[in-house]
Amino acid sequence: LGPRLFLSMGGILVGIGWTALAYVQTLSQLYIFYAIAGVGAAFVYSGSIATAVKWFPDKRGTISGFITAGFGAGDALFIPIITYLIRTKGYSSAFLYTGIGQGLVILASAQYLHNPGPEFKVSAAAKKLLSPKIRRNPAQFNSLEMLTTPHFYLLFITFVMISVGGAMITVQGAPVARSFNISAAALTSALVLGRLFNGAGRIFWGSVSDYIGREMAMFIPYSLQALSLVAVLVLGHRSGLWFNITLMIVFFIWGSMFSLFPAIIGDYYGADNATSNYGFLYMAKGVAAILAGWVAAKLFQKFGNWNWVFYGSAMLAVLASLLVLVIRAMPLPGKQASESPAEVSLAEAG
Repeated sequence: LGPRLFLSMGGILVGIGWTALAYVQTLSQLYIFYAIAGVGAAFVYSGSIATAVKWFPDKRGTISGFITAGFGAGDALFIPIITYLIRTKGYSSAFLYTGIGQGLVILASAQYLHNPGPEFKVSAAAKKLLSPKIRRNPAQFNSLEMLTTPHFYLLFITFVMISVGGAMITVQGAPVARSFNISAAALTSALVLGRLFNGAGRIFWGSVSDYIGREMAMFIPYSLQALSLVAVLVLGHRSGLWFNITLMIVFFIWGSMFSLFPAIIGDYYGADNATSNYGFLYMAKGVAAILAGWVAAKLFQKFGNWNWVFYGSAMLAVLASLLVLVIRAMPLPGKQASESPAEVSLAEAG
């Protein structure tokens, strides 16, 4: 389809779904139109990343960080606007105005996007700056071919495990704050600042991966994620300030996954089918959301505290960091059992 049409479709779905939420009368209508808006947002998210990594193959980590930071932290800029609309106009008007606005902006922006042509090449100067530590597969995989490789399933499991901690803080932030006796003002500031730090983390860790390689750039923050989750449990209850500090650290580290996974999918399976390939991997976030929401709530109900939830999430982060080392030790994916693609740098493949 190409990014122009693909993202235009996303903008239409977002606009229709979000605007229609202003007029829903039943719970089923709410689910339907929210799902339509969600599908549109997924089109925009995956299509933007895939287009960007094609234009900047020499800086996949950095560009993935910037694109995902815009998606993750950008909503913090609009929270005051949405809050104002809800307070002065009501929920229906807020959905109506923001739905129309989002749809039009996405549609207009999509008209400027296209994939690089066959004449596109990475400059010689850029090639000289590339890190030899980035493992890059010269082969191009479609999604069916990707699904036949063990690397995908290991990455999927890693994605689930590292997603749980940050998703749990996002979903359960308010109940955790109440159990810690944290004020509503401190919780609000923690969540707003957390989004900004999450966006900064996406850019930072993505940029780091362009120098030390994707796998090591995953291993370091995933190991730190375990410590940061324990810090929330041990220090976060002391005061609103400590709650803010520990959550900002969690969100900054958690942001790494959003830039590193798109980059490593491009490295392992090529950029030609990056949109659909990353779409399959991103389903892991849905699995993590179930664990972070429903399962975490059940554990709290059973034990009466958040200890098992935080320690369990920290353990999953440790396992994710170890699994990354396993993936790093494996040869790059091959399309056939007899095929063993060479690990080449972008300077050789680009």
